[in-house]
Amino acid sequence: MNQDFFLIGIDGGGTGTRVVLGDAQGRELAQAASGPSGLGLGIERAWQAIEAGCSEAFKRAGKTLDWSRCVLGCGLAGVNNRDWLAEFRAQAPEVAGLAVEQDAYTTLLGAHGGKPGVIVALGTGSVAASLAADGAFLVASGYGYPSGDEASGAWLGLRLIVHAQQVLDGRVPSDDLARALLACIGAQDRDGLVVWLCAANQTAYAKLAPVAFEHRTHPFAARWLGEAGVEVGKMIDALDASGTLPVALCGGLGAPLREYLPQVYQARLREPLADSAHGGLQLAQREAARLAG
Repeated sequence: MNQDFFLIGIDGGGTGTRVVLGDAQGRELAQAASGPSGLGLGIERAWQAIEAGCSEAFKRAGKTLDWSRCVLGCGLAGVNNRDWLAEFRAQAPEVAGLAVEQDAYTTLLGAHGGKPGVIVALGTGSVAASLAADGAFLVASGYGYPSGDEASGAWLGLRLIVHAQQVLDGRVPSDDLARALLACIGAQDRDGLVVWLCAANQTAYAKLAPVAFEHRTHPFAARWLGEAGVEVGKMIDALDASGTLPVALCGGLGAPLREYLPQVYQARLREPLADSAHGGLQLAQREAARLAG
């Protein structure tokens, strides 16, 4: 690979984008972050967020972004939708190389260093994946908001807001959980909540997830945190029936949800070696090697 080239790892989800900039050998030069680049929020918006993050990473490294010298390894939410992926590639700037995989794959690369294992990525959305000793790659969950992505921030938020709804019309008594939820969305009454609900997307619901942990002893919040742990366990079982592969919980909700996993999985849990953006950097290295022939 030309020594003037740069390798860039991208982790793009529904809440934000993380960028790792490396030199031609993959040595890290800088990191940066920007807005959401999950493809479900729009392809143009995704590229805008990626460009903003890359520009900031180059700035921090004391360099200028030049797409023609960049090989990108992108792990993005939503690329399993073939139409979105095709549009994403069609709108790409003229880069030196572009490898795009679902964020589950780059998370897996980062978490286990490319070795066999299971990951459950828990952020705005959720997805689980495994890499077997024979190289087989499997995925569970990740079907997207609102019907899927169990145990994700959006999944939790969508369920939590029901409590505020029931409080506002008198079905259940008011309490600290409801007040915290309403404060989080800036609503004071039924009409204000309806306005928020009509505009809310997966990112908006995911921003409610921290309220569940802040009020973990509240029966309603505790119920859904427990359900989240059960759902994570189902993903692990679907990917590793042998029950032998190491498991890494990744993403912003990985650590907070760890205690809610049933005890049978606790001994297999491992800290991720690296994050999805660094997995993207590994992907960029592979793409650069492929291009070099």
